[in-house]
Amino acid sequence: MKCMHCEGRMKKAAAPFHIDRKGYHLSLDAVPAWVCSQCGEHYFEEREVRTIQRLLSQLDKQTAGLASVA
Repeated sequence: MKCMHCEGRMKKAAAPFHIDRKGYHLSLDAVPAWVCSQCGEHYFEEREVRTIQRLLSQLDKQTAGLASVA
């Protein structure tokens, strides 16, 4: 597999995922991913993307009341 950014060689490793969203910050330190050995760009497979999306959906529901308090 080649990197879409620099065409370097991709290898299986772990990569961080960070997002600021709806009043909270989510930081995952080691998500399985394809990581470019040349530039460090990383790509998550569909399974990891779905898992992150489910986690974000749950956090959105759990934090909805917290973010609306002024």
